[in-house]
Amino acid sequence: MTHSPPPGRPRARIPRPQQPPPPYPHIGAGLWRRALCGALALWVPAACVAYLTRSTATLPMLILLGGFAVPVAYVLWAYERHARDLGVSAVLGCFLAGGALGVLGAALAEGHLAHPSLGRFLGVGLIEEAAKLGALVFVLRRRPGIRGMRAGLVLGAAVGAGFAALESAGYGLAAVASADGTDLRTLLETELPRGVLAPFGQALWTAVAGGALLSLRRPNGTFRYAPPVVAAFMGACLLHTLWDSTHGIALRLAARLSGTGPAIRPIAPGYPAGPGAGQEHLFALFSAGGTVLVALAGIGWARSLARRNPSWRNTP
Repeated sequence: MTHSPPPGRPRARIPRPQQPPPPYPHIGAGLWRRALCGALALWVPAACVAYLTRSTATLPMLILLGGFAVPVAYVLWAYERHARDLGVSAVLGCFLAGGALGVLGAALAEGHLAHPSLGRFLGVGLIEEAAKLGALVFVLRRRPGIRGMRAGLVLGAAVGAGFAALESAGYGLAAVASADGTDLRTLLETELPRGVLAPFGQALWTAVAGGALLSLRRPNGTFRYAPPVVAAFMGACLLHTLWDSTHGIALRLAARLSGTGPAIRPIAPGYPAGPGAGQEHLFALFSAGGTVLVALAGIGWARSLARRNPSWRNTP
């Protein structure tokens, strides 16, 4: 049985105009928050199960989630807020290259440095920052259109975050290898502070150096290693050195104020690995305070670079 069309003048169906697809993949707002909460929702039960059962089956989950949760969430936040037009491939490539090339280059060179000494900390800072900056150059070598302060800050942070993720996972694996049996205290004490501080350390230093590098990049894609780039690189190395030196400086200050200070420099071969009796509270105060001061210096530097760049306030 057929139905007759309704009376009246027939109306032609006009298709609605199709909107062009966005030039970048659509990522819903708050993905970084959901990723971080999901990682924590897996990491905390895995830690509890490991403690209750004394099983090593959850160690891979603890190491990987502990090392990658915060850096990945940080990169997702940076992409969502300031880097949608740069493309997922550029951000992801910087994250992966920063982890692989940065850790590989640093591991090959750091083995020849003495431990611990001021020269080692300076050498580590120079080597790691150079490796991360080289990873940024490697990823962007065939992308001449990516340049400017905003791109350098975001992609430099992605490189540093990838480096921090693999480095934290490596330290976590070393902590488990050196721990006695299934004791996970060393692993948790290693991963928790490194995971929380990842955005304020490796990622922040490379963001500053990358911002200076890409802000002076020529339109044809050539990188300029001008004095401002060298100055930013050396500044990042200085922050890196100060960050690594806070342990020794805190030990020296705690020993001096408690009246049992050894007659050695604060960063010298052979200083004690930990605080002595009665120095724990002073050491914790100076160690945390020094780390916070170095982080605030880096944050202030990065914010000053971002405020001077108009594109930072007009991101997609």
